[in-house]
Amino acid sequence: MENENTLQPAENQVAAPEPSFAPRTDLARLTAQTDAIRQEIGKIIVGQTELLELLLTAVLADGHVLLEGVPGVAKTLMAKLLARTLEVPFSRIQFTPDLMPSDVLGTSVFRQNKADFEFRPGPIFASVVLIDEINRAPAKTQSALFEVMEERTVTQDGTAYPMAEPFLVLATQNPIEQEGTYRLPEAQLDRFLFKLHVGYPTLAEEVQILAGHHAGLGSTHLEAVQPILSAADLQALRKQVRQQRVEAHILEYIAKLVGQTRTHKSLYLGASPRASLALLNGAKALAALRGRDFVTPEDVQFLAPSVLRHRIMLTPEREMEGGTPDEVVKQIMQSIEVPR
Repeated sequence: MENENTLQPAENQVAAPEPSFAPRTDLARLTAQTDAIRQEIGKIIVGQTELLELLLTAVLADGHVLLEGVPGVAKTLMAKLLARTLEVPFSRIQFTPDLMPSDVLGTSVFRQNKADFEFRPGPIFASVVLIDEINRAPAKTQSALFEVMEERTVTQDGTAYPMAEPFLVLATQNPIEQEGTYRLPEAQLDRFLFKLHVGYPTLAEEVQILAGHHAGLGSTHLEAVQPILSAADLQALRKQVRQQRVEAHILEYIAKLVGQTRTHKSLYLGASPRASLALLNGAKALAALRGRDFVTPEDVQFLAPSVLRHRIMLTPEREMEGGTPDEVVKQIMQSIEVPR
């Protein structure tokens, strides 16, 4: 007697529906506005497409960015152009060895007519703050940024002054020059969502830069870049990014990646749970930028070096061998099975 559970002939079976990858969240507005920002910045900046994508990811993920590169690779210019595409208050602070915390945060001034003190906000009270050459200020000024970068408030004379939303710090530093510089404390580095390397342009890009300058386009004014996003627009996009779907296996993958930094033989210091949160929030924003409402392992892998390179410390032996944090991060990613 034939088994009643015998499979039916193939021609009688109903084919399984093809999986649909159409976004369940309408990302058309986000895509249109971020594309418009790329076009505006592209009026002046040649190349740097990956750098711009990472900067936009940080803006959508509500995180601060440290830009590192040699002089002349447009670190400051890129930060200023990005700030111009946002219709929000902007300030620039040039860090120097004699800069005091009050020069950044503000100070209390005595008013004789009222016999009391009035707080005068410093340049940190803006929505986008460009800190140029951040490693040129001493430790006491560096420490002044701890609270405002993490808690978005400034405490002065026992009173807490909240920062307006959005609040984004874009800092630059030169990795080569050592004289007159101060190493950033680990606690401050950990407050940056990304540390981005700004490299040299390719040969074709540099030829394009020279051709544009020769044609009289080298002195293009920043006013040519128009604002795209208001504060309300940006808040709406960030809310959409926070609603991105992340499967449980992606969360486990992120935890494994960060956890491996704490036990790796080449590392003296591993990354904290703040790195895991940064990787999660960044992956959500990157997925949205790429037109998806869900995070993939590729998003996590793409962002891992930018999130981890400033949060880990090599052992002295590994440093003497010429190793780099990025190499260790790559080794860790290769050692962990990618979820599918």
